[in-house]
Amino acid sequence: MRHRTELLAPAGSFDSLKAAVSAGADAVYLGGSRFGARAYADNFDEQELCEAIRYAHLHDCDLYLTVNTLLKDRELEELGPYLKPYYESGLDAVIVQDIGVLSYIREYFPDLPVHASTQMTILGAGGAAMLKELGAARIVTARELSLDEIQRIHETVDIEIESFIHGALCYSYSGQCLFSSMLGGRSGNRGRCAQPCRLPYRLYNGSQPVNSKEEAYLLSPKDMCTIELLPKILKAGVSSLKIEGRMKRPEYTAGVVRIYRKYLDRYLEYGDRGYQAAKEDLEELKTLYNRGGFSKGYYQIRNGRELLSLTRPGHFAGNRKGKGDPDELREKQSYEALLAKLKKEYVEKEKKEKIKGIFHISTKNPTEFVVSCKGTSVTVIGEPAQVPKNQPMESAAILKQLQKTGESPFEFEDLKLLGEEAVFLPVRQLNEMRREALAELAEKRKSQGERQKGQLDFEVSSQSVKTQEKEISGKDRKPALHVQLERPESLEAALVFSEVSMISISGGQIAFDRLKDCAEACHSRGKTCALVCPAVFRSWEREYFTERVDILKEAGLDAVIVKNLEELSFLKETSWDIPVILDHNLYTFNQRAHGFWMQEGILFDTLPLELNERELKLRGCRESEMLIYGHLPLMVTAGCLQKTVGACRKQRGRLSLVDRYKKEFPVVNECRWCYNIIYNCEPLSLLGNKKEVENLSPKSLRISFTVEDDVRIRKILRQYVEVFFRGGEAEDIKGSFTRGHLRRGVE
Repeated sequence: MRHRTELLAPAGSFDSLKAAVSAGADAVYLGGSRFGARAYADNFDEQELCEAIRYAHLHDCDLYLTVNTLLKDRELEELGPYLKPYYESGLDAVIVQDIGVLSYIREYFPDLPVHASTQMTILGAGGAAMLKELGAARIVTARELSLDEIQRIHETVDIEIESFIHGALCYSYSGQCLFSSMLGGRSGNRGRCAQPCRLPYRLYNGSQPVNSKEEAYLLSPKDMCTIELLPKILKAGVSSLKIEGRMKRPEYTAGVVRIYRKYLDRYLEYGDRGYQAAKEDLEELKTLYNRGGFSKGYYQIRNGRELLSLTRPGHFAGNRKGKGDPDELREKQSYEALLAKLKKEYVEKEKKEKIKGIFHISTKNPTEFVVSCKGTSVTVIGEPAQVPKNQPMESAAILKQLQKTGESPFEFEDLKLLGEEAVFLPVRQLNEMRREALAELAEKRKSQGERQKGQLDFEVSSQSVKTQEKEISGKDRKPALHVQLERPESLEAALVFSEVSMISISGGQIAFDRLKDCAEACHSRGKTCALVCPAVFRSWEREYFTERVDILKEAGLDAVIVKNLEELSFLKETSWDIPVILDHNLYTFNQRAHGFWMQEGILFDTLPLELNERELKLRGCRESEMLIYGHLPLMVTAGCLQKTVGACRKQRGRLSLVDRYKKEFPVVNECRWCYNIIYNCEPLSLLGNKKEVENLSPKSLRISFTVEDDVRIRKILRQYVEVFFRGGEAEDIKGSFTRGHLRRGVE
């Protein structure tokens, strides 16, 4: 990290890069032609990206490349050749989501820093420590973390912390959203989110609507602005302050960076004594972009109505009060005037670096021009000066000629002449020496950090993938059957089927001292029993589990199903030696990610929900579980819809979120953990895909029950057992359902 405290800006285009640098960014992050989480941005091609690295380094700015999507096996083979030219050009770091990608980069580019994306859902010190051990230099915290939680990470783990300070917020925990993927095939994990969170919804309790039509944007957070919190964020241990906005225009980047630069410099010089954001600066940030105002994000609150833009999903709602509304017209005129000003000052105008120069003049020795910029210097040697035949050349004339930096990226802040005074130098020689010095200085600064070009061997070859594919295919065994229950009261409904080999119970509703009874009931019927851990595991979940760890250890459980890195670290810290099953939340999109976790000693993992049949076959399924029925979680959210509409009683319940097509999405508020889960309106059902499932040969099959009653649980279980284990036939499940991505997959 080049800077003690880093202001990190987005760059969705070369103009945005220039705007960010001109306005004072210490570092920029951008996407290349592939593997970035903003597939629809004006991303950089290879030549542009290499030039962008050089341009950033010229201005003492770091450049980070986003490789923060989940990669399929064929794509992982192409990652090395894709990164090679950027690595050689001096790329400062890559931002990653996929554990397989992290492992790959550590193997093939061991000196290239890796930053763990917010898409990895990093929730605490345990996850941060694991990522550091795996080779990450930096973590990007989940946007839902409080300042106290971030400070605990800082005090516990020696790792750089990057956190968002301005821009759009996702409603879901990043990396835990399948809404866009399941509804339209555009996956947020693949950089193609269609933003269904910005659409209007009605919320129902049974048949009764509980939000007004005017407050329909229930999943649309306001943009975050933390200028007023900057001292507290820095004191919490955040070393990189991240601005969101790669899809926004260059003027937005310039305006936001300029204001944060001003206040960051003020704090670094004076501390928080007298620190206060000016009203006009806050108004300018609002003019640049806001959704009905700003929030300060989750830094000081867990959730709340004030975080949401319930009536306005975008910057300009368009004649909200009627055509030609004067307030809205003034708002738009102010916006356009600000953009014009920023464009002129930061986008169209090239940034000039301050340089110093010393020109040594001698008639006996060669002239020498030394030019320096921020620790980088070059020396250009020229012909000796001439003894003047008539009048000597005035010093002012020499200085005037040397100071003509023209279109170069430099301007002199100090230029001295040393040596003899009564001399003559041809103007042509002065110009040539100046041009050569400035060109060499620019090249030397641009090439900072460049790595030696060489032959890197990325042979993960297709042949090895084909061999693996051959090994994992075949119908040589029967899979186990696993039933996951949200409600412990449904245990008996699953126990009656002898074909069920494992039952797992969600920890959200059951009293932990009842787990022993559940485990004994399972064992008495010849089945194993597992506990399903929470979707997120923050300070209060950790405290809850820590207080009951002895009860958990004595419950006789056969396994735990974990959904995040924090839960894995908890097991290690508490020495709870129990077999671990990885849920689909901890993505194993490729063989390398799957192999990594198998080497870590897990029992098995869960197949990704976004790969199609061909991709699953290539990835391998023999050591993995496959979900074949269930309402899939589309979002896990810190926000609580019951609280948003003023109906929170701190009691677990269920509402329905209804979209403009009248589709009903069940919403469960998990009050024990204080988060919501929004489930798909249709359950996944692969009852009619027995042949495809058998061809994949997974280790086990999972049937997940979340919102079903006991009658439906028994009926569905009977159908699946009949088809998959008794060789019979059965009608498909009643009502609408989805086959997920088994056939279509995601781009």
